[in-house]
Amino acid sequence: MSAGDSNANKLDAIAEGVAPAGLFVRGGFHPTPADNVPPLPDGSAARTVVLIGNAGADMWDAFQASRPDPGQPNPLDTWLEPQIQAAAEAVGAYPLFPNDGPPYVPIQDWAARAEPVWRSPIGLMIHPRFGLWHVYRAALRFAERLELAPGEDTPCPCDTCDDKPCLAVCPADAFAPTAFDVASCLGHVEGADGAPCRDGGCLARRACPVGREYLYPPAQQAFHTAAFMRAARRGPRSGPASAP
Repeated sequence: MSAGDSNANKLDAIAEGVAPAGLFVRGGFHPTPADNVPPLPDGSAARTVVLIGNAGADMWDAFQASRPDPGQPNPLDTWLEPQIQAAAEAVGAYPLFPNDGPPYVPIQDWAARAEPVWRSPIGLMIHPRFGLWHVYRAALRFAERLELAPGEDTPCPCDTCDDKPCLAVCPADAFAPTAFDVASCLGHVEGADGAPCRDGGCLARRACPVGREYLYPPAQQAFHTAAFMRAARRGPRSGPASAP
């Protein structure tokens, strides 16, 4: 078996291992020191990073079907991480999880290295197919250099979006060019007029016209909004910069 075949088999094995959780391989990159990828357990540098994530409702459907204990803290992460860990161990990879920290890994920067995604006007990473309805759940580090598919030359959909509806609908006016006003958003969502965001998900995110077929169902939207509210009440932190 050639090295290329072995590499392809590893990527296929990862995809197969995480598919029951509604996850898939989101792309990868060969890190440089500027990427700030933590070293492997033996102290050596990772030569390949592969990102795992989800889009649309597939992960949510699998999560609901598994009926995890809703009373445990961080039930989604508690359910996902062992499955990702098992898939990583099967191919000799070492996972990092965006919600583990501090310090938090720069998952958005890595995402932009792995596939065509860009920071949208509301800070979330936008994908040309999935829009804003996707998340990166783990980064798998490999000691070897895996052969990766060439990057796609795809334009950012925000560049041709003249109306920018995501910036026009936020009732809390929480989105500034360089910052997100967490306190303003939380105050609105928790208030008497916050039900549309609280129960149906962020209005700004829902206003984006890209990837509408991947829009989260209402129960998934409400679950992630509740998680955001809990995190916002705990106060600011430096990461992770990833949507739920």
